[in-house]
Amino acid sequence: TRDGLEIEAYLTLPKGYTMETAKYLPVVVNPHGGPWARDRWGFNPEVQFLANRGYAVFQMNFRGSTGFGKKFWESSFKQWGKTMQDDITDGVEWLKQQGIANPEKIAIYGGSYGGYATLAGLTFTPDLYACGVDYVGVSNLFTFLNTIPPYWKPMLDMMHEMVGDPKADSLLLASASPVFHVDKIKAPLFVAQGANDPRVNKAESDQMVEALKNRGVETEYMVKDNEGHGFHNEENRFEFYSAMEKFLAAHL
Repeated sequence: TRDGLEIEAYLTLPKGYTMETAKYLPVVVNPHGGPWARDRWGFNPEVQFLANRGYAVFQMNFRGSTGFGKKFWESSFKQWGKTMQDDITDGVEWLKQQGIANPEKIAIYGGSYGGYATLAGLTFTPDLYACGVDYVGVSNLFTFLNTIPPYWKPMLDMMHEMVGDPKADSLLLASASPVFHVDKIKAPLFVAQGANDPRVNKAESDQMVEALKNRGVETEYMVKDNEGHGFHNEENRFEFYSAMEKFLAAHL
């Protein structure tokens, strides 16, 4: 990374390519949710679906990802949209430098924190991505922290330390909330949201979509009334992935 940290990442190439022959490919950057979780080596149906459609898929364990020690985890505190996002950006720049990525055909897609990273990517690095897919992602860190479900209340103090305190860190949270910087977004966005999501309130997505539509940025919005945090009904999943496939094909 730009500050000298080593990040572990996984690159999945479409069938028939090797690291030697992978040149100028369309790429889907896929930051994981959590954010205090990690990507692992192994079969991932989403990644295979995208690779099957001809995209290289890039997953990086940005700072804060678990399994790399306490210091690496703590280095993410109060860094949403800051160094955590820089790690994703630096990974994309590496793909470009290696000649693997077609700089004109890079998308970013993620769910939950990955959805936040998608919005942050389109907002804070608007020239990097051709389009984005935000799946149940956070857009406003104030409403996110203020609508934390009752079963998370014991964790609230911890969340204030790890993400930020809406009062004490208001300037930081405002600077890192994509919804307040919508004027920077240029790339088309596809948003998917469950109406009954207890973790990422539907208002998170509503705010974003409304702000983008008001500015004339191409935005697709899929809301499912019978879903919470992520789609679990099979027919909704089929619909989501079909729509995502069409959206990526149109913009990459």
